[in-house]
Amino acid sequence: MSETANRPVGRRTFVLGSAAAAGTAALAGPLAATASAAGFGYSDDGSNYVVDTGASLVFKVSKTNGDLTSLVYKGTEYQGYGGKNSHIESGLGTSTVTIKQSGSTILISVAHGTLKHYYAARSGENNVYLWTNKADDSVSATRYIVRVKAGMFLNDEPDSYTYAPTTVEASDVFEKSDGQTRSKHYSKLRVIDYDYIGWSTGSVGLYVVRSNHEKASGGPFYRSLLRHQSADGGGLYEILYYGENQTEAQRFGLQGPYVIAFTDGSAPSSALYHANLTTSWADSLGISGYVAASGRGRVAGVGITGRNTAFPYTVGLANPAAQYWGPARASDGYFSIPGVLPGTYTLTVFKGELAVHTGSVTVTAGGTTTLNTIAIPSSNDPGNASAIWRIGEWNGSPSGFKNADLMTYAHPSDSRAASWTGNVVIGSGTETSAFPCYLWKDVNSGIVVYFKLTAAQTAAAHTLRIGVTTAYANGRPQISVNDWTSSIPSPPGQPSTRSLTVGSYRGNNHTFTYSVPASAWLSDTSQYNVLKINVVSGSGTTSFLSAGTSIDAIDLLT
Repeated sequence: MSETANRPVGRRTFVLGSAAAAGTAALAGPLAATASAAGFGYSDDGSNYVVDTGASLVFKVSKTNGDLTSLVYKGTEYQGYGGKNSHIESGLGTSTVTIKQSGSTILISVAHGTLKHYYAARSGENNVYLWTNKADDSVSATRYIVRVKAGMFLNDEPDSYTYAPTTVEASDVFEKSDGQTRSKHYSKLRVIDYDYIGWSTGSVGLYVVRSNHEKASGGPFYRSLLRHQSADGGGLYEILYYGENQTEAQRFGLQGPYVIAFTDGSAPSSALYHANLTTSWADSLGISGYVAASGRGRVAGVGITGRNTAFPYTVGLANPAAQYWGPARASDGYFSIPGVLPGTYTLTVFKGELAVHTGSVTVTAGGTTTLNTIAIPSSNDPGNASAIWRIGEWNGSPSGFKNADLMTYAHPSDSRAASWTGNVVIGSGTETSAFPCYLWKDVNSGIVVYFKLTAAQTAAAHTLRIGVTTAYANGRPQISVNDWTSSIPSPPGQPSTRSLTVGSYRGNNHTFTYSVPASAWLSDTSQYNVLKINVVSGSGTTSFLSAGTSIDAIDLLT
């Protein structure tokens, strides 16, 4: 699924984008390198290297620390707010900075300890290409942030907080006077959903086109902050490693290219997207950790059987060094994942966001690893199990549950959220939409589900399953059915940071199973059985920061 927003804010708009949404909108400036572009070259002003792209963009990089100190597009300065530059993390400090020109390319190299960072310009383009090689954890480098002056691209969207003066959580979640919440965390998008993020005035666009994230962590469905607006200005991010609600260890190595792109107001050209971006011109620049296309391979699968065609399927590759993914074709499950570094990977097939198959695949440089049809065993998909009743779908996300869509871009206290309490009756037709997507120990623990059973069903024990997608502070469900109460389950491994309150339900999918004895059911089949779901934990604080969990699906099996 791709999500794109382009909503007017006065005369200005903001844009979050995907390849499917942008089509072939053109850049303000040619993509092809033009060595003869007027003015292309660089100079030294004493403190900075000054690069003129020969188009409409001139930028400066500090000779002392590698900060991007100026972004002048068509004569207007866009860089900087609060006295801060654009840079890795919060700035690297004293670094070794060098520059060289090779024909139609200028490369600035920044070395700070084991970390290497690069800026590149191409003649005739309004783009800055960036690479970052984090070799180890001796240098803190979790992001590159493009800092944009106040007033250039104002918006009042979920990831802004200019118009939200009241703090409702920590120092980064805010509330407006109408009760709507704002935070830099509320990007709404998963990594798989976007190719670029930025803003447009209609005549000027400023974007960051993301890298392929092969050295990032968290997989295709991971969410992190992408952008923010405040009274001081705006920020656009390329996340190199984001530790909040993280499901994987940090990967090291070269990330990029990612691109700072100026346009005539339209979305960036699709030729800049990570899936299409070719940088053969960078093959000989000497970028640390750079692997050319010839040193990479491809994985292709002829098809996937055993799919539920009502859901999208994604194929992911991952090992400790790299990660990749691609969509499976709806008609037959065919997939192709190019640009993969050589190595052996775990291949995972996801139904929605739920892993339903894993295998192993080895990739070689310059080759294509072709896989025969992958057959997903019926038992691998919990949605195939015969159920007396089911709430939600087994797809690895809380989609369809009450408040689920809102929670990717708002705080649970937001005025737009429906009540987090309320019980559910099986057979009402609104079981899923009436059941809250999240449960907290201090907010709505004790949600009740009413259901009836036939005489034959009451005569047997049944398995009740609750699927979750993440948990906060070890929150997990304990159930009771009428007078019978389950034991307290052990908490599964989940991220330890905030999640449910900062726009993310993505953790480690886990299924809790409860063997409910026949003696638990009511013998009178005209009466409703009462299932109560409590959240238990010895951790957490209060309200929406008490122990909690996100729901994938709940069912009672035949």
